[in-house]
Amino acid sequence: MVALVLSLLIAFAGFGAMIFYGKRRPVGAPLSWGEAMVAAVLSFAWMFWVFGVVPHQWLTYANNELGWRPNKLLVGPSLPFTGDQGVFEYILPFTMHYEVLNHTVAVVIYAVFLGMLIWGWAIWQDRGKAKPLELTSDYGRPLVKQG
Repeated sequence: MVALVLSLLIAFAGFGAMIFYGKRRPVGAPLSWGEAMVAAVLSFAWMFWVFGVVPHQWLTYANNELGWRPNKLLVGPSLPFTGDQGVFEYILPFTMHYEVLNHTVAVVIYAVFLGMLIWGWAIWQDRGKAKPLELTSDYGRPLVKQG
């Protein structure tokens, strides 16, 4: 559990550092070769961390400490406490193990970090752009130029 939480903290801290640096860096500032190499290494390290280490830590935690393995049933007709198996065979004609839930959470972790990566790119590309000025009246309605 500690390894999973620490890996998540490092991942979010890396994303926050990228956003913080992106907001401070002026648009069009010259970039030296060394700065470009450091940026490439740090971005690769962050992506390695969020797409490699964090899902691995989750899978390790779920398999070992939570016991979400294929022998632990989540839902289905072959649950030992259902009583009459015939009723559940018609309602739920499939068996799902906790391992499926385990891997689904891993896919959600990938999707969240992919969304964060795309959002970070958008923030980086939109830095320095002037936001459109929207004039509103005292009542909150937008002011529109007539004609």
